[in-house]
Amino acid sequence: MPGALSVAAGVWVGVGSRDEPDELSGVSHFLEHLLFKGTDTRSAQELARGVDRRGGDFNAFTSKESTGYYCRLPARHAGFCIELLGDVLTRPALRDEDVNGERQVILEELAMDDDSPDDVAHRQFAAALFADHALGRDPAGDREHVQAITPDDVRSFFAKHYRAEAMVVAAAGPLAHDEMLAQIEKAFAGVAVGGARPTRKAPLQPGSGTNLNDDTEQVHIVMGGRGLQRNDPRREALDVVNHVLGGGLSSRLFEEIRERRGLAYSVYSGVSCYSDVGVFQLYAGTQPQHRDEVTSLMHGELAKLAADGITDEELDIAIGYLTGAFELGLEDTGARMARTGGQLITTGEVRPIAEQVARWAAVDQAATRAVIRDVLAAEPIVVTVGPS
Repeated sequence: MPGALSVAAGVWVGVGSRDEPDELSGVSHFLEHLLFKGTDTRSAQELARGVDRRGGDFNAFTSKESTGYYCRLPARHAGFCIELLGDVLTRPALRDEDVNGERQVILEELAMDDDSPDDVAHRQFAAALFADHALGRDPAGDREHVQAITPDDVRSFFAKHYRAEAMVVAAAGPLAHDEMLAQIEKAFAGVAVGGARPTRKAPLQPGSGTNLNDDTEQVHIVMGGRGLQRNDPRREALDVVNHVLGGGLSSRLFEEIRERRGLAYSVYSGVSCYSDVGVFQLYAGTQPQHRDEVTSLMHGELAKLAADGITDEELDIAIGYLTGAFELGLEDTGARMARTGGQLITTGEVRPIAEQVARWAAVDQAATRAVIRDVLAAEPIVVTVGPS
């Protein structure tokens, strides 16, 4: 990216919470935390000070199908950025005392999430939609399993999954490709080889909705069902329909529930795609006395889509938003790096930007009607969290 002032680099590992044995639920997230606790040559404090001294950012995430570690620094510090990632990904200390110390931090993180009722509602929805399957679990795990994970469990998980065949390194910035490649090759020379990506089992039929009584000011409503897997050719049509339904300020849910009736501050819809299945969901938070009205309105918007589809104007707005926001987002080195790494670890290729724009632009009314029929017309699961 000539002219950029920063360099962003990240490592994607093709293992996430759905790949964990039931008895080790949360170990991917646990390991993610521990890679910041130091290496054979750097302490946790040295890692943090090294990044702060250069004005950068060093962070990570755990998702259901991958774990990522990324660093963004001024371009003149690109060498340090790559060296740092190579160190933590190939030579983490994983000391017993670090495992036992970080356990409490993760338990506090779980407690923090439990204090966010909208997060609880989304977790309950996933658990219902993917009943008795690892996709229904929170990537952070739960208290019982986090308490039980041992240092040997973490080290064994790292040794099995953090190997070259399951890792992607991506970088974006103003430096030449060959120069970056040479730095990456040197920094990751110690990565373990062999092994394979996890074998995944598709989920069975979804379960049913739930109502969780909680002493909150609002009722949090999540509604939806199974969507499309990552490589489904109908995915762009679903993106368009989702934007019309609840993806922006001009969406039907926002206009009807917030702008016209004032029944919610936060209301939206979204889609998630995994290797073999997907999710579509609607969310609204409202005061208890409006629970039934808002739930009915959400059902009603889904019914209108199924009956009448979307208008030509809505189609045009949605395509304009998806293509425009996508292009604007890619002017940032972190976003460009994240797209490259994320696509490589999940699909094995990076789709050209022009091709992705063309795929959204090609969506027509026939495609939107078909995806509404195939995905959104089914009776949704409904989960609520709040006063009964």
